Amino acid sequence: MDDAPSPETATPKTAEHLSPAEVERLQGAAAALRKAEKPVRILRAVGWGPEVEAKFMAAKARELPDVSYTPLDAAPVHAALADIKPLVNGSSPVHAWLGRVIDAVGTAADMLAGIGTPAFHRHSLALYGSPQTQLMNCDVRPFDLARMLDTTLGAYSNLELNLNATQDTPHISAAEMQPRMQAILDRHFEGGAPSVEIADHLSAKALAGSKYIRLKRTASFSDRDLAQLVHHEAFVHAGTSYNGAAQASFPILAAGHAGTTRTQEGLAVFAELISGAMDPSRMLRLADRVLAIQMAMDGADFIQLYEFFLQRHDDPHHAFENARRVVRGGVLKGGAPFTKDSVYLEGVVRVHNFLRIAVQETRVDCIRLLFAGKLDIEDMPAITMLAAQGLIKSPKFLPPWAKDLRFLLSYIAYSSFLNRMQLDRVRDHYIDMLRACVPAGT
Repeated sequence: MDDAPSPETATPKTAEHLSPAEVERLQGAAAALRKAEKPVRILRAVGWGPEVEAKFMAAKARELPDVSYTPLDAAPVHAALADIKPLVNGSSPVHAWLGRVIDAVGTAADMLAGIGTPAFHRHSLALYGSPQTQLMNCDVRPFDLARMLDTTLGAYSNLELNLNATQDTPHISAAEMQPRMQAILDRHFEGGAPSVEIADHLSAKALAGSKYIRLKRTASFSDRDLAQLVHHEAFVHAGTSYNGAAQASFPILAAGHAGTTRTQEGLAVFAELISGAMDPSRMLRLADRVLAIQMAMDGADFIQLYEFFLQRHDDPHHAFENARRVVRGGVLKGGAPFTKDSVYLEGVVRVHNFLRIAVQETRVDCIRLLFAGKLDIEDMPAITMLAAQGLIKSPKFLPPWAKDLRFLLSYIAYSSFLNRMQLDRVRDHYIDMLRACVPAGT
Protein backbone atom coordinates (compact mmCIF):
# COMPACT_ATOMS: atom_id res chain seq x y z
CA MET A 1 0.00 0.00 0.00
CA ASP A 2 1.46 3.38 -0.97
CA ASP A 3 2.52 5.75 1.77
CA ALA A 4 0.55 8.96 2.17
CA PRO A 5 2.22 12.31 1.44
CA SER A 6 4.50 13.41 4.24
CA PRO A 7 3.41 16.29 6.51
CA GLU A 8 6.00 18.46 4.78
CA THR A 9 4.53 17.93 1.31
CA ALA A 10 0.82 17.49 2.02
CA THR A 11 -1.29 20.57 1.32
CA PRO A 12 -4.03 21.13 3.92
CA LYS A 13 -7.45 21.73 2.42
CA THR A 14 -8.89 25.18 3.03
CA ALA A 15 -11.93 24.89 5.29
CA GLU A 16 -15.26 25.48 3.58
CA HIS A 17 -17.89 27.46 5.43
CA LEU A 18 -21.61 26.77 5.43
CA SER A 19 -23.96 29.74 5.51
CA PRO A 20 -26.43 30.01 8.43
CA ALA A 21 -29.30 29.23 6.05
CA GLU A 22 -27.54 26.13 4.72
CA VAL A 23 -26.70 24.98 8.24
CA GLU A 24 -30.36 25.25 9.22
CA ARG A 25 -31.40 23.26 6.16
CA LEU A 26 -28.86 20.52 6.85
CA GLN A 27 -29.80 20.36 10.52
CA GLY A 28 -33.41 19.86 9.47
CA ALA A 29 -32.33 17.04 7.16
CA ALA A 30 -30.30 15.37 9.93
CA ALA A 31 -33.22 15.54 12.36
CA ALA A 32 -35.62 14.14 9.76
CA LEU A 33 -33.15 11.35 8.93
CA ARG A 34 -32.96 10.39 12.58
CA LYS A 35 -36.73 10.00 12.63
CA ALA A 36 -36.86 8.18 9.28
CA GLU A 37 -34.30 5.54 10.23
CA LYS A 38 -35.88 4.56 13.56
CA PRO A 39 -38.18 1.82 12.15
CA VAL A 40 -35.20 0.19 10.43
CA ARG A 41 -33.98 -2.03 13.27
CA ILE A 42 -31.89 -4.68 11.57
CA LEU A 43 -30.66 -6.86 14.43
CA ARG A 44 -34.05 -6.88 16.09
CA ALA A 45 -35.73 -7.91 12.83
CA VAL A 46 -33.36 -10.82 12.16
CA GLY A 47 -33.34 -12.14 15.73
CA TRP A 48 -34.20 -15.73 16.65
CA GLY A 49 -35.90 -16.81 19.85
CA PRO A 50 -34.19 -19.37 22.13
CA GLU A 51 -36.84 -21.94 21.24
CA VAL A 52 -35.33 -22.24 17.75
CA GLU A 53 -32.10 -23.68 19.13
CA ALA A 54 -33.98 -25.97 21.52
CA LYS A 55 -35.99 -27.49 18.66
CA PHE A 56 -32.89 -27.84 16.48
CA MET A 57 -31.02 -29.71 19.21
CA ALA A 58 -34.08 -31.86 19.99
CA ALA A 59 -34.05 -32.95 16.33
CA LYS A 60 -30.37 -33.89 16.79
CA ALA A 61 -29.24 -31.15 14.38
CA ARG A 62 -30.75 -32.97 11.41
CA GLU A 63 -33.52 -30.54 10.45
CA LEU A 64 -33.23 -26.94 9.32
CA PRO A 65 -34.44 -24.48 11.97
CA ASP A 66 -38.00 -23.26 11.61
CA VAL A 67 -37.74 -19.47 11.62
CA SER A 68 -40.29 -16.85 10.65
CA TYR A 69 -39.76 -13.13 10.16
CA THR A 70 -41.95 -10.07 9.85
CA PRO A 71 -41.02 -8.06 6.72
CA LEU A 72 -40.72 -4.31 7.10
CA ASP A 73 -43.05 -2.08 5.12
CA ALA A 74 -40.38 0.02 3.44
CA ALA A 75 -42.80 2.43 1.74
CA PRO A 76 -43.10 4.91 4.66
CA VAL A 77 -39.32 4.95 5.04
CA HIS A 78 -38.79 5.71 1.36
CA ALA A 79 -41.50 8.39 1.45
CA ALA A 80 -39.71 10.11 4.33
CA LEU A 81 -36.35 9.83 2.58
CA ALA A 82 -37.81 11.32 -0.61
CA ASP A 83 -38.85 14.39 1.39
CA ILE A 84 -35.36 14.72 2.84
CA LYS A 85 -33.39 14.38 -0.41
CA PRO A 86 -34.01 17.95 -1.64
CA LEU A 87 -32.57 19.26 1.63
CA VAL A 88 -29.17 17.68 0.96
CA ASN A 89 -28.65 18.92 -2.59
CA GLY A 90 -25.27 20.62 -2.51
CA SER A 91 -21.57 20.12 -3.04
CA SER A 92 -20.09 20.25 0.46
CA PRO A 93 -18.82 17.21 2.37
CA VAL A 94 -21.81 17.57 4.71
CA HIS A 95 -24.27 17.29 1.82
CA ALA A 96 -22.41 14.20 0.56
CA TRP A 97 -22.43 12.61 4.03
CA LEU A 98 -26.17 13.03 4.55
CA GLY A 99 -26.76 11.77 1.01
CA ARG A 100 -24.88 8.58 1.88
CA VAL A 101 -26.99 8.19 5.01
CA ILE A 102 -30.16 8.45 2.90
CA ASP A 103 -28.87 5.71 0.60
CA ALA A 104 -27.86 3.43 3.49
CA VAL A 105 -31.18 3.80 5.31
CA GLY A 106 -33.13 3.17 2.10
CA THR A 107 -31.12 0.05 1.27
CA ALA A 108 -31.49 -1.26 4.82
CA ALA A 109 -35.26 -0.76 4.63
CA ASP A 110 -35.36 -2.70 1.36
CA MET A 111 -33.27 -5.45 2.94
CA LEU A 112 -35.75 -5.87 5.79
CA ALA A 113 -38.64 -5.77 3.33
CA GLY A 114 -37.09 -8.83 1.67
CA ILE A 115 -36.22 -10.63 4.89
CA GLY A 116 -36.09 -14.41 4.54
CA THR A 117 -35.66 -14.22 0.75
CA PRO A 118 -32.73 -13.88 -1.68
CA ALA A 119 -33.54 -10.15 -1.90
CA PHE A 120 -32.37 -9.78 1.70
CA HIS A 121 -28.96 -11.09 0.68
CA ARG A 122 -28.68 -8.79 -2.35
CA HIS A 123 -29.28 -5.71 -0.21
CA SER A 124 -26.95 -7.10 2.45
CA LEU A 125 -24.18 -7.18 -0.16
CA ALA A 126 -24.85 -3.54 -1.02
CA LEU A 127 -24.61 -2.52 2.64
CA TYR A 128 -21.83 -4.73 3.99
CA GLY A 129 -20.03 -6.21 1.03
CA SER A 130 -18.92 -9.83 1.11
CA PRO A 131 -15.83 -11.91 1.90
CA GLN A 132 -14.71 -11.09 -1.66
CA THR A 133 -14.91 -7.29 -1.27
CA GLN A 134 -11.56 -5.68 -2.03
CA LEU A 135 -9.88 -4.04 0.96
CA MET A 136 -9.01 -0.39 0.34
CA ASN A 137 -8.98 -0.89 -3.44
CA CYS A 138 -6.14 -3.39 -3.09
CA ASP A 139 -6.04 -6.93 -4.40
CA VAL A 140 -6.76 -8.43 -0.97
CA ARG A 141 -10.12 -9.33 0.57
CA PRO A 142 -11.60 -10.21 3.97
CA PHE A 143 -11.58 -13.82 2.77
CA ASP A 144 -7.80 -13.66 2.29
CA LEU A 145 -7.28 -12.27 5.79
CA ALA A 146 -9.63 -14.88 7.26
CA ARG A 147 -7.73 -17.73 5.60
CA MET A 148 -4.39 -16.31 6.75
CA LEU A 149 -5.62 -16.01 10.34
CA ASP A 150 -7.07 -19.51 10.18
CA THR A 151 -3.79 -20.96 8.90
CA THR A 152 -1.53 -19.04 11.28
CA LEU A 153 -3.53 -19.09 14.51
CA GLY A 154 -5.12 -22.47 13.88
CA ALA A 155 -1.67 -24.07 13.99
CA TYR A 156 -1.37 -23.48 17.73
CA SER A 157 -2.79 -25.78 20.38
CA ASN A 158 -4.51 -24.57 23.53
CA LEU A 159 -1.50 -25.71 25.54
CA GLU A 160 0.93 -23.66 23.45
CA LEU A 161 -1.30 -20.60 23.83
CA ASN A 162 -1.68 -21.16 27.58
CA LEU A 163 -5.46 -21.11 27.18
CA ASN A 164 -5.85 -22.97 30.45
CA ALA A 165 -4.74 -19.85 32.31
CA THR A 166 -7.22 -18.44 34.80
CA GLN A 167 -7.98 -15.35 32.73
CA ASP A 168 -9.12 -17.52 29.82
CA THR A 169 -11.17 -20.04 31.81
CA PRO A 170 -14.88 -19.27 32.25
CA HIS A 171 -15.20 -19.10 36.03
CA ILE A 172 -17.33 -16.00 36.58
CA SER A 173 -21.09 -16.39 36.85
CA ALA A 174 -23.42 -13.79 35.39
CA ALA A 175 -24.33 -12.75 38.94
CA GLU A 176 -20.64 -12.12 39.69
CA MET A 177 -19.94 -10.53 36.32
CA GLN A 178 -22.73 -7.95 36.59
CA PRO A 179 -21.35 -5.86 39.50
CA ARG A 180 -17.76 -6.13 38.26
CA MET A 181 -18.64 -4.81 34.84
CA GLN A 182 -21.03 -2.19 36.19
CA ALA A 183 -18.31 -0.75 38.43
CA ILE A 184 -15.94 -0.37 35.45
CA LEU A 185 -18.61 1.32 33.33
CA ASP A 186 -19.71 3.64 36.13
CA ARG A 187 -16.16 4.93 36.46
CA HIS A 188 -15.71 5.39 32.73
CA PHE A 189 -19.09 6.99 32.02
CA GLU A 190 -19.03 9.08 35.20
CA GLY A 191 -22.21 7.70 36.69
CA GLY A 192 -24.27 7.75 33.49
CA ALA A 193 -23.18 4.32 32.34
CA PRO A 194 -25.14 1.71 30.42
CA SER A 195 -26.85 -0.67 32.82
CA VAL A 196 -25.47 -4.19 33.07
CA GLU A 197 -28.43 -6.54 33.34
CA ILE A 198 -28.98 -10.29 33.68
CA ALA A 199 -31.46 -11.82 31.24
CA ASP A 200 -33.03 -15.26 30.94
CA HIS A 201 -33.73 -15.52 27.22
CA LEU A 202 -30.57 -14.71 25.26
CA SER A 203 -29.03 -16.79 22.49
CA ALA A 204 -25.55 -15.33 22.95
CA LYS A 205 -23.69 -15.01 26.27
CA ALA A 206 -24.09 -11.24 26.10
CA LEU A 207 -26.12 -8.72 24.16
CA ALA A 208 -25.34 -5.01 24.02
CA GLY A 209 -27.50 -2.03 23.20
CA SER A 210 -26.82 1.69 23.42
CA LYS A 211 -28.04 1.85 27.03
CA TYR A 212 -27.52 -1.67 28.34
CA ILE A 213 -25.36 -4.78 28.29
CA ARG A 214 -27.30 -7.96 29.03
CA LEU A 215 -25.66 -11.11 30.33
CA LYS A 216 -27.17 -14.56 29.89
CA ARG A 217 -28.12 -15.82 33.35
CA THR A 218 -26.80 -19.35 32.80
CA ALA A 219 -23.53 -18.31 31.11
CA SER A 220 -20.05 -18.37 32.62
CA PHE A 221 -17.45 -15.76 31.72
CA SER A 222 -13.68 -15.47 31.79
CA ASP A 223 -11.61 -12.44 32.74
CA ARG A 224 -10.85 -12.02 29.04
CA ASP A 225 -14.58 -12.07 28.22
CA LEU A 226 -14.95 -9.17 30.64
CA ALA A 227 -12.12 -7.22 29.00
CA GLN A 228 -13.45 -7.84 25.49
CA LEU A 229 -16.99 -6.78 26.40
CA VAL A 230 -15.76 -3.64 28.14
CA HIS A 231 -13.44 -2.50 25.35
CA HIS A 232 -15.66 -3.54 22.41
CA GLU A 233 -19.25 -3.05 23.54
CA ALA A 234 -18.92 -0.40 26.23
CA PHE A 235 -15.95 1.85 25.49
CA VAL A 236 -16.58 1.92 21.72
CA HIS A 237 -20.21 1.07 20.91
CA ALA A 238 -21.84 2.60 23.98
CA GLY A 239 -19.34 5.46 23.95
CA THR A 240 -20.10 6.50 20.39
CA SER A 241 -23.83 6.18 21.13
CA TYR A 242 -23.54 8.54 24.09
CA ASN A 243 -21.33 10.97 22.19
CA GLY A 244 -23.71 10.91 19.23
CA ALA A 245 -26.71 11.55 21.48
CA ALA A 246 -24.99 14.74 22.64
CA GLN A 247 -24.81 16.11 19.08
CA ALA A 248 -27.99 18.19 19.23
CA SER A 249 -27.25 19.96 15.94
CA PHE A 250 -26.88 16.69 14.01
CA PRO A 251 -28.83 13.99 15.88
CA ILE A 252 -28.31 11.45 13.10
CA LEU A 253 -24.92 10.84 14.75
CA ALA A 254 -26.76 8.93 17.47
CA ALA A 255 -28.09 6.41 14.93
CA GLY A 256 -26.15 3.22 14.34
CA HIS A 257 -27.48 2.77 10.81
CA ALA A 258 -25.97 0.24 8.42
CA GLY A 259 -23.77 2.85 6.74
CA THR A 260 -21.69 3.11 9.91
CA THR A 261 -21.20 -0.60 10.59
CA ARG A 262 -17.80 -1.09 8.92
CA THR A 263 -16.16 1.69 10.89
CA GLN A 264 -17.96 1.06 14.17
CA GLU A 265 -17.15 -2.66 14.23
CA GLY A 266 -13.65 -1.96 12.94
CA LEU A 267 -13.09 0.50 15.80
CA ALA A 268 -14.41 -2.02 18.31
CA VAL A 269 -12.15 -4.83 17.07
CA PHE A 270 -9.17 -2.46 16.94
CA ALA A 271 -9.96 -1.51 20.54
CA GLU A 272 -9.67 -5.17 21.53
CA LEU A 273 -6.30 -5.38 19.76
CA ILE A 274 -4.74 -2.15 21.04
CA SER A 275 -5.92 -2.78 24.62
CA GLY A 276 -4.57 -6.33 24.76
CA ALA A 277 -8.04 -7.83 25.19
CA MET A 278 -7.88 -9.74 21.89
CA ASP A 279 -6.83 -13.39 21.88
CA PRO A 280 -6.42 -16.04 19.16
CA SER A 281 -9.72 -17.77 19.86
CA ARG A 282 -11.63 -14.51 19.44
CA MET A 283 -9.72 -13.65 16.25
CA LEU A 284 -10.37 -17.13 14.90
CA ARG A 285 -14.11 -16.71 15.57
CA LEU A 286 -14.11 -13.55 13.46
CA ALA A 287 -12.19 -15.34 10.70
CA ASP A 288 -14.41 -18.43 10.82
CA ARG A 289 -17.53 -16.31 10.34
CA VAL A 290 -16.05 -14.82 7.17
CA LEU A 291 -15.20 -18.29 5.87
CA ALA A 292 -18.70 -19.48 6.74
CA ILE A 293 -20.34 -16.56 4.92
CA GLN A 294 -18.42 -17.58 1.81
CA MET A 295 -19.53 -21.19 2.31
CA ALA A 296 -23.15 -20.05 2.55
CA MET A 297 -22.81 -17.88 -0.56
CA ASP A 298 -21.45 -20.97 -2.31
CA GLY A 299 -24.52 -22.97 -1.27
CA ALA A 300 -23.93 -24.39 2.21
CA ASP A 301 -27.12 -24.65 4.26
CA PHE A 302 -27.55 -24.04 7.99
CA ILE A 303 -26.80 -27.64 8.96
CA GLN A 304 -23.54 -27.62 7.00
CA LEU A 305 -22.55 -24.34 8.64
CA TYR A 306 -23.39 -25.78 12.05
CA GLU A 307 -21.20 -28.80 11.35
CA PHE A 308 -18.37 -26.50 10.19
CA PHE A 309 -18.44 -24.55 13.45
CA LEU A 310 -18.91 -27.70 15.54
CA GLN A 311 -15.77 -29.16 14.00
CA ARG A 312 -13.92 -25.95 14.85
CA HIS A 313 -15.03 -25.53 18.45
CA ASP A 314 -16.62 -28.81 19.59
CA ASP A 315 -19.39 -26.87 21.35
CA PRO A 316 -22.95 -27.36 20.02
CA HIS A 317 -24.29 -24.11 21.44
CA HIS A 318 -21.45 -22.00 20.04
CA ALA A 319 -21.71 -23.80 16.70
CA PHE A 320 -25.43 -23.03 16.54
CA GLU A 321 -24.89 -19.40 17.55
CA ASN A 322 -22.21 -18.80 14.91
CA ALA A 323 -24.22 -20.50 12.17
CA ARG A 324 -27.23 -18.42 13.20
CA ARG A 325 -25.24 -15.21 12.79
CA VAL A 326 -24.40 -16.16 9.20
CA VAL A 327 -27.90 -17.02 7.99
CA ARG A 328 -30.17 -14.80 10.15
CA GLY A 329 -32.53 -12.91 7.91
CA GLY A 330 -31.35 -14.78 4.84
CA VAL A 331 -32.07 -18.18 3.32
CA LEU A 332 -31.34 -21.19 5.54
CA LYS A 333 -31.06 -23.55 2.57
CA GLY A 334 -27.94 -21.77 1.34
CA GLY A 335 -26.91 -19.23 -1.25
CA ALA A 336 -28.17 -16.06 0.42
CA PRO A 337 -26.66 -15.32 3.86
CA PHE A 338 -26.46 -12.16 5.97
CA THR A 339 -23.01 -10.75 5.15
CA LYS A 340 -22.67 -8.30 8.05
CA ASP A 341 -20.05 -10.35 9.88
CA SER A 342 -17.59 -9.94 7.01
CA VAL A 343 -17.16 -6.28 8.00
CA TYR A 344 -15.35 -7.01 11.27
CA LEU A 345 -12.12 -7.92 9.50
CA GLU A 346 -12.61 -5.41 6.70
CA GLY A 347 -13.43 -2.72 9.23
CA VAL A 348 -10.41 -3.26 11.44
CA VAL A 349 -8.12 -3.04 8.39
CA ARG A 350 -9.76 0.23 7.34
CA VAL A 351 -9.53 1.67 10.84
CA HIS A 352 -5.91 0.60 11.31
CA ASN A 353 -4.89 2.16 8.01
CA PHE A 354 -6.78 5.37 8.75
CA LEU A 355 -5.12 5.69 12.16
CA ARG A 356 -1.72 4.97 10.62
CA ILE A 357 -2.07 7.77 8.09
CA ALA A 358 -3.66 10.14 10.62
CA VAL A 359 -0.62 9.70 12.86
CA GLN A 360 1.75 10.32 9.94
CA GLU A 361 -0.19 13.46 9.03
CA THR A 362 -0.31 14.64 12.67
CA ARG A 363 -4.13 14.68 12.60
CA VAL A 364 -4.85 13.69 16.18
CA ASP A 365 -8.03 15.76 15.94
CA CYS A 366 -9.41 13.30 13.38
CA ILE A 367 -8.58 10.31 15.58
CA ARG A 368 -10.63 11.69 18.45
CA LEU A 369 -13.47 12.88 16.21
CA LEU A 370 -13.93 9.27 15.10
CA PHE A 371 -15.74 8.88 18.42
CA ALA A 372 -18.06 11.90 17.99
CA GLY A 373 -20.96 9.58 17.16
CA LYS A 374 -22.04 6.78 14.87
CA LEU A 375 -20.14 7.56 11.68
CA ASP A 376 -18.03 6.09 8.90
CA ILE A 377 -14.40 7.00 8.26
CA GLU A 378 -15.43 8.45 4.89
CA ASP A 379 -17.61 10.95 6.79
CA MET A 380 -14.60 12.63 8.40
CA PRO A 381 -14.41 15.59 5.96
CA ALA A 382 -18.02 16.42 6.89
CA ILE A 383 -17.44 15.92 10.62
CA THR A 384 -14.34 18.11 10.68
CA MET A 385 -16.11 20.78 8.65
CA LEU A 386 -18.97 20.89 11.14
CA ALA A 387 -16.59 20.79 14.10
CA ALA A 388 -14.72 23.79 12.69
CA GLN A 389 -17.99 25.74 12.73
CA GLY A 390 -18.80 24.67 16.28
CA LEU A 391 -21.64 22.39 15.16
CA ILE A 392 -20.10 19.13 16.41
CA LYS A 393 -19.09 18.71 20.04
CA SER A 394 -15.82 17.06 20.96
CA PRO A 395 -16.54 13.52 22.14
CA LYS A 396 -16.80 13.28 25.91
CA PHE A 397 -16.36 9.53 26.24
CA LEU A 398 -13.20 8.11 24.69
CA PRO A 399 -11.61 4.68 25.15
CA PRO A 400 -8.51 4.92 27.36
CA TRP A 401 -6.20 4.37 24.37
CA ALA A 402 -7.83 7.27 22.46
CA LYS A 403 -7.97 9.59 25.46
CA ASP A 404 -4.28 9.07 26.21
CA LEU A 405 -2.75 8.65 22.77
CA ARG A 406 0.85 8.08 23.82
CA PHE A 407 0.84 4.31 23.32
CA LEU A 408 -1.14 4.47 20.07
CA LEU A 409 1.18 7.11 18.59
CA SER A 410 4.29 5.14 19.57
CA TYR A 411 2.89 1.88 18.23
CA ILE A 412 1.67 3.35 14.94
CA ALA A 413 4.89 5.29 14.32
CA TYR A 414 7.01 2.18 14.86
CA SER A 415 4.80 -0.25 12.94
CA SER A 416 4.54 2.18 10.01
CA PHE A 417 8.32 1.97 9.57
CA LEU A 418 8.18 -1.84 9.57
CA ASN A 419 5.67 -1.69 6.73
CA ARG A 420 8.35 -0.10 4.53
CA MET A 421 10.74 -3.01 4.91
CA GLN A 422 10.97 -5.71 2.25
CA LEU A 423 9.20 -8.52 4.06
CA ASP A 424 10.26 -11.27 1.65
CA ARG A 425 13.96 -10.74 2.41
CA VAL A 426 13.34 -10.51 6.15
CA ARG A 427 11.18 -13.64 6.08
CA ASP A 428 13.73 -15.66 4.12
CA HIS A 429 16.45 -14.74 6.62
CA TYR A 430 14.49 -15.74 9.69
CA ILE A 431 12.95 -18.86 8.14
CA ASP A 432 16.45 -20.17 7.44
CA MET A 433 17.51 -19.32 10.99
CA LEU A 434 14.43 -20.90 12.61
CA ARG A 435 14.88 -24.11 10.63
CA ALA A 436 18.32 -24.37 12.18
CA CYS A 437 16.85 -24.05 15.68
CA VAL A 438 16.18 -27.25 17.65
CA PRO A 439 12.47 -27.41 18.66
CA ALA A 440 11.76 -27.28 22.38
CA GLY A 441 11.11 -30.64 24.01
CA THR A 442 13.18 -32.69 21.56
